[in-house]
Formats: sequence, structure tokens, C-alpha cells
Amino acid sequence: MDVDTAFLKSRRGIVKFSEMGTMFVAFVCFVVGSPPRFTAASALEFLITSLLLLFYFLKLNKRMTFFFWPLVDVFNSVFGAVYLTVFSLMAMTSYTVSGTLAGGILCLGSAGLLCVDSFTLSRNITFNRPRSGTEETLQ
Repeated sequence: MDVDTAFLKSRRGIVKFSEMGTMFVAFVCFVVGSPPRFTAASALEFLITSLLLLFYFLKLNKRMTFFFWPLVDVFNSVFGAVYLTVFSLMAMTSYTVSGTLAGGILCLGSAGLLCVDSFTLSRNITFNRPRSGTEETLQ
């Protein structure tokens, strides 16, 4: 199995690691002092981001070509950013323990990172050009 160590050092890899880090710390803050709904939502977004990072790290996107993976990642980032923004505002306005407030602030930061990720990905996606592998066979 091939691994892509260059992805971990790239801008997208660093943003994915930052998203995972902020979501993990937010998850820990929510575990300490909030209802299970905040804990489950932050754990779900952490899991999705870590699976996408693992997917790109192991180059599984090259093997499974039935999805356009950058577009899947953009949809996840946009949906996650909107979801985490609403989620963090709910957590920050209804906190009773300071852990819930800290988790809400970290979720808002993670939503910002998801916005950066979706913006950088959407700039790189082109729908009208063939991929580099099919480009050679057409000429």
C-alpha cells in the first residue's frame, strides 16, 4: 500500500491536521462539561475528518475512482463549516460549565478551518478539463 507523506506536509494536510486537533480538543472539552449531543457531534466531525485524512494519506482516492473525491471533500467542508458554526453558537449561548464554552469556541475555530479548506479545494477543482491520466490518452 502506497503512502503519501508529501500530503502530510502540504497546505491541505496541515489544515486537515489542524481541523483534527481543534475538533479533538473541543471533543475533550465537551466530554468534561456538556450534554451528550455536543459530544457526539464533535466526535462525528473528528471521525469524518480523520477518515478523509487517512484516505488521502494512503492514496485510496487513486484506487477508488468512482467518486470525485475533491468534490466530496468540498461538500464535507462546506456542510461541516455551516453545521459547526450553528453548533458552536448553540453551545456558547447555552453553556453552564466553562468546558462547554471552550468547546464552542474551538468548534468555531474548526469551522473557520473548514472554510479555508473548502475555499482552497474549490479553487483547485476544474470540471471542464480532463484529468492528467486521460489527457495523455486523448492526444
